[in-house]
Amino acid sequence: MVYLTRVEHFNAAHKLYNAKWSEEENKAVFGKCCNPHFHGHNFDLFVTVKGEPDADTGFVMNAHVLSKIMKQEICDRFDHKNLNMDVEYFKDVQPSSENFVKVIWQILEPLITDCELHCIKLMETPRIYVEYYGE
Repeated sequence: MVYLTRVEHFNAAHKLYNAKWSEEENKAVFGKCCNPHFHGHNFDLFVTVKGEPDADTGFVMNAHVLSKIMKQEICDRFDHKNLNMDVEYFKDVQPSSENFVKVIWQILEPLITDCELHCIKLMETPRIYVEYYGE
């Protein structure tokens, strides 16, 4: 099995906040992330697919095709958006990176047809990232 990873970049804002909690509880759990004016991230998106290389091309998947899918379906959709306000899914779901990576999987998985989607890694900061394997 061979694994191919492509990386793309986009920016988005969000606020982590639970309306059922007091301001003090929100600040205790979410810290600066519950800023009433939101905050942004420079996200790096790593998409890994797996499969056997094609006999003719030697590719598991054409990396340019994967890049195009990632840009059109994820980067163009979420770049410079407020996840809380601009993304319908997050109207009732906390827009954490943990939930966001699952949304990205749901969008991309049906579009990966010549091989298998293996992992979505979403890097929120140089020190924080989440990974999802479709489980």
